[in-house]
Amino acid sequence: MEMPKDPIILLSAVNMKLRDLYSSLDELCLNEGLDRKTVESKLREIGYDYDADENAFV
Repeated sequence: MEMPKDPIILLSAVNMKLRDLYSSLDELCLNEGLDRKTVESKLREIGYDYDADENAFV
């Protein structure tokens, strides 16, 4: 998956994949070729953090 440049689109894409396909952010990043720190950093800029219990950025 190419990481969307728009953080809102990134949020939507990542949360959809976490909900439908992956049991963790680590699994998503590994399988989609994403850097976890970069994803978390981009989403933190718009006020979202990964919640492992929810398996979503909230």
